[in-house]
Amino acid sequence: MVRLQRDFRPIESDLGKVAAKVGALIGESASHRDLERVIPTVEAGLVRQHGLQAVRVPRDYGGPEICFAEFAEIMFQLAAGDPNLAQSLQPHFVLLEWIRDQGTPQQREVIYKRVLAGDIITNAIAERGTKTPGDFSATLTAEGNGYRISCTKFYCTGSLVADGLYILANTEDGGMALAVTSKDRDGIEIVDDWDGMGQRTTGSGTIRFNNARFEAEDVIKLKNWGQERSYIGAASQLAHAAIDAGIAEAALRDAIEYARTKARPVYESGVARATDDPYVQHSVGEMSVMVNSARAMLTRSANILDCVIAKSDSGREERDQGYIEASIAVAEAKAASNEASLRVTEMLYRVAGASATLRKYNFDRHWRNARTHTTHDPVAYKYRAIGDFLLNQKAPPISTKI
Repeated sequence: MVRLQRDFRPIESDLGKVAAKVGALIGESASHRDLERVIPTVEAGLVRQHGLQAVRVPRDYGGPEICFAEFAEIMFQLAAGDPNLAQSLQPHFVLLEWIRDQGTPQQREVIYKRVLAGDIITNAIAERGTKTPGDFSATLTAEGNGYRISCTKFYCTGSLVADGLYILANTEDGGMALAVTSKDRDGIEIVDDWDGMGQRTTGSGTIRFNNARFEAEDVIKLKNWGQERSYIGAASQLAHAAIDAGIAEAALRDAIEYARTKARPVYESGVARATDDPYVQHSVGEMSVMVNSARAMLTRSANILDCVIAKSDSGREERDQGYIEASIAVAEAKAASNEASLRVTEMLYRVAGASATLRKYNFDRHWRNARTHTTHDPVAYKYRAIGDFLLNQKAPPISTKI
């Protein structure tokens, strides 16, 4: 089997530049928000103001429909500014792909119109107490021409900054469905109770559904859930990889700035400036290689995903093979960004020294954000899937995790 290969090409686009600008703006106050746990409501408004929430809306519905290579760059830039805000947007972008792939024309029209008008729509997916994180007990029960549901969903990323939400639940016929609604519908309660050590301001509250009503047109039936391959898992993981790479980029920037302006050389170095210490230089060089390697793999995997989607009207077998190769490429990028985020955020202290541990700098937020975000799914299973594919041509599991 010949695997798709694409060269790394930095993305230069108007929306990419806008994202870099927004990322820089939200980055100025990211440390303060982390220290005080200030939910980035104003910063989410900047995203809406510049239309970044709508970048993947199809052209047929009035959107810019940027490619995934551009999308990855936008998520990277936002995450380099504030990975909390970038993470709060990740479920929103996954919904746009689910709507595109599984929604009816009417549902696409309604949802895309909302998003183009500025709406951010978050998720209510995860549950606690089930056998595995991928099991769900929530069930939509038919009632007249609609549905009712009572359940509790946890880690609802972005729920405090979003305008709407979507719930993932079982259907009575044994399938799975998404149900999309506004946050203020009767029977929906959002609780601000996320207290993780990192990603503190993602607005990831608990959501309780108390006999909440959904109309039939709100519900998107997910055909062949867990049985038929699509590109959505790779698209979802691409956003996660971009967030990890952005965290590493932010830590590298802070390390360089601190070394240039505040760090003192150790006595044994024999140099007058920390920036002339060969071990500081080595550390920064190693950090840069990891960050830029992760970023290059991010763009490479996005290019492969774009190539696969461009051929999505081909036969089922060829299409599935493309989805497999895209999933493997994104898994490689996610593994690289995972390792880069964890190592670079720790290596910052090799460059900056003991004084950089002072609370006022809050540099530890980079590692806390990386360690918290990278727990979404075990990277060991990505390495295994990559190896099994290369050695045995075994396809990865059908999952949103790869």
